[in-house]
Amino acid sequence: MKKLALAALIASSLVSTASIAQDFKAGDVLVRARAVALRSANTDNTGLGLTINNKTIPELDISYFVTPNIAAELILTIPQRQTVYLKGADIGTFTHLPPTLLAQYHFNAGSFKPYVGAGLNFTHISNVSLAGGAADLKKNSWGPALQVGVDIPVAKNLYLNFDLKKVYIKTDVTLSGKDMGSFKVDPVLVGVGLGYRF
Repeated sequence: MKKLALAALIASSLVSTASIAQDFKAGDVLVRARAVALRSANTDNTGLGLTINNKTIPELDISYFVTPNIAAELILTIPQRQTVYLKGADIGTFTHLPPTLLAQYHFNAGSFKPYVGAGLNFTHISNVSLAGGAADLKKNSWGPALQVGVDIPVAKNLYLNFDLKKVYIKTDVTLSGKDMGSFKVDPVLVGVGLGYRF
């Protein structure tokens, strides 16, 4: 959080010196690269006491503006490896790939360009290696995603971006073939990065 506050302070100074008004228009494409802190809700109803690690991940998104205010955003990252813990003890890993598609509404607030978004996340889970192979996870998850953020112009066509998302990801857990219940990752994703408008 201290790093984000520092980034916000830098952004404010950049805006005060640049004072660049850049309204989006239909047909614009905005590509952003972010560093994102993933914080899992770790909601486990299996009775096993499962959790996964928090981590910082790279994120790339592409927004296409249908109108000056409405855009569609595709969010991508590379496959992410997570460590799984059972009551604090490391029991293995899995890999997940979580592309997300959102519809956004962008507000025009002068130098600041806030937005809200809602859409759908698909997470593919693979390379599950838990507890000597006795435990397994359902391979696919579908769930809603919510978003709020702001783009701040810092130079011509260049934006500083702050982004907050809540993504709903759930997987069913089996142990020796027996259904144990579900584990909800449901992460909060806090991101900061740069965007370029084409």
